Amino acid sequence: MSEIKNIFDISGRAMASQLIRLNTVASNLANAGTISGSKEEAYRSLKPVFATQFSNAIERDGVSTVDVVGIEAITRDPERVFMPNHPSSDADGYVYRAAVDENEEMIEMVEANRQYQNNVEVISTLRGLMMRTINMGK
Repeated sequence: MSEIKNIFDISGRAMASQLIRLNTVASNLANAGTISGSKEEAYRSLKPVFATQFSNAIERDGVSTVDVVGIEAITRDPERVFMPNHPSSDADGYVYRAAVDENEEMIEMVEANRQYQNNVEVISTLRGLMMRTINMGK
């Protein structure tokens, strides 16, 4: 892990993590409703795995941020649907619909967007305070 240097680094990492989260949501929504011929081949929602990253001097400064350490598929089973005329149906006439809950994904998207915007606001506020501090000396 590279060293956490300042508030810009903290917010930047958090924003990058939320961007990955938004990308997984987009992938999940794009694959919602897809059909497969077997349970094993059916698409399953992807979720990022977050880990807290602490600064090298955590005892002194208490600084931490978040990073994505992986992306994993959920363990939810796909929905089994009887469609005997579908070209992908199995011997019993069933197909498997992707294990994606569109409502859950929309909530995830709104939450990730809010977290991203919160970090944009942190950076904007810090930048404004720095500019005011610089102008005080003039």
